Amino acid sequence: MPTIPMFPLEVAMLPGETLPLKIFEPRYSALVQACLAAQDPAFGVVLIAAGREVGGGDSRSDVGTVAHITEHQDLGAGQYVMKCAMRERFRVVEWLPDAPYPRAVIELWPDQPGAPVTADAIRDIEDRMVALFERIAQARGAEVNARDIVLGADESGDAALWLYALTARLPMGQADRYSILAAPTVADRLVALSEAVETVTAMVEFQLSE
Repeated sequence: MPTIPMFPLEVAMLPGETLPLKIFEPRYSALVQACLAAQDPAFGVVLIAAGREVGGGDSRSDVGTVAHITEHQDLGAGQYVMKCAMRERFRVVEWLPDAPYPRAVIELWPDQPGAPVTADAIRDIEDRMVALFERIAQARGAEVNARDIVLGADESGDAALWLYALTARLPMGQADRYSILAAPTVADRLVALSEAVETVTAMVEFQLSE
């Protein structure tokens, strides 16, 4: 099982997303330097369950996503700007001492076998999301083609990535994003996303009723 550098963030990053970063904290400057020296510059990203990104002392989640550095610029004085592609999901097996930056032993965690997920089931969630976006736009008096917001989420042809792409388009709390990331199977992810849509819809309706 590999040991990789780890970058805890206050957001649950999902496979298929792009992560822009500006690095200035010394421990993460060291992390970037170590990554760039590797053949495949990559590190793990996990959600901070409690605490803050800067300074350490945080409590970290145990499911995350591997970030592959696709672009970087060295600004000098230990500062970098980067763009990363989020790809493989993993589970943390063991956290190691933060010396000089967070590290962990991980195992990649592909989706486990589960009940089949049909395109119609995902389209149903898309339709509910579109109805939600239309409701928000109507309340704000905005002219929006809500269908455009979910357009292209299915371009991979893969149900797991399709659900991740829809998740990225839905404004929700980090706990809900994490529950979708940590769903063991694609079918579980479908249920988690459906519940998140219900939660956001209920919240919007409550806010509009005040």
